[in-house]
Amino acid sequence: MWQPEKSARGPVVATERDIPALNRLFSEAFTDRYRRDGLVGVRVPFLNPAIWRYALADAGEGAMLWRDESDRLVAFNMAHRSGTEGWMGPLAVRPDRQTGGLGKTIVLAALEWLRSRSVTTLGLETMPRTVDNIGFYSRLGFVPGHLTLTMTTETATARTPGGFEALQTLGEAERDGRIAEIAALVTRLSPGTDFGHEIELTRELRLGDVVAVGPPGGLTGFALCHSAPLPENGSRDESRVLKIAAVSLDALLAVLDAAAAWARAQGARRLSVRCQTSYGEAYRALVRSGFRVRWTDLRMTVAGFPDTAPASGVIWSNWEV
Repeated sequence: MWQPEKSARGPVVATERDIPALNRLFSEAFTDRYRRDGLVGVRVPFLNPAIWRYALADAGEGAMLWRDESDRLVAFNMAHRSGTEGWMGPLAVRPDRQTGGLGKTIVLAALEWLRSRSVTTLGLETMPRTVDNIGFYSRLGFVPGHLTLTMTTETATARTPGGFEALQTLGEAERDGRIAEIAALVTRLSPGTDFGHEIELTRELRLGDVVAVGPPGGLTGFALCHSAPLPENGSRDESRVLKIAAVSLDALLAVLDAAAAWARAQGARRLSVRCQTSYGEAYRALVRSGFRVRWTDLRMTVAGFPDTAPASGVIWSNWEV
């Protein structure tokens, strides 16, 4: 029997009014993905609406969605830019429309948008066991890189270091000075990268805080942390590090101690950080200090737009919301 050709209208910029529909598609698509990977009993929950608001505000015009013939949400892709660092996620296509080329359309749209913003790093993360995803992204010009490991530690046993500050505890002038120091440190480690927008949004939406280590004028590292739960109606058992920079391995461990102490003060039992395995010494140091691997993702970047590590120091940027 003849059927009309399916189409998708977009991209259009997503707004907060789209969060319920985004949540439904997100849960449906990723639950289906796990099922096809053999994890039949996994049901992906809705995301906390506050996390969606952060993702939409962070992406701005890069928050793209597509609608079907009935004006229902059929796909979305969140393209983010931190200065010259560009990445996309989350992104999803409704399960009933995943074989008609729409996935390619939404990835190419994000690639075009990010390239037009002159990024020098461009990538995404996907589950390493999902070989069809890896093949799909590879055909679009992505190259597999290192693993990103979600690692956690218990905050109850974390050491409380001296000489760290949470920005929310500072006066305006001191806070502005710290933010300027953070920007200078990030630029020194990764020229062109800028986490200022994420820091501002975290404070504005009251999702977490920034911990800074080192005396004023002598910053040695910082961590942007979120305490808001990821799942809708979730608990605050776990705080997350989204961005981190440190001048040395010792400074990294001090920043993580400070972040764990901050998380403990928020009532969290665990702190998670997204460790990039291209930093082998840092990974081994986290294992020695008690961090444990909880999840793995494969980082993929577009050929010619690599994710490069600094000559010294550590800078990790979470390519998730």
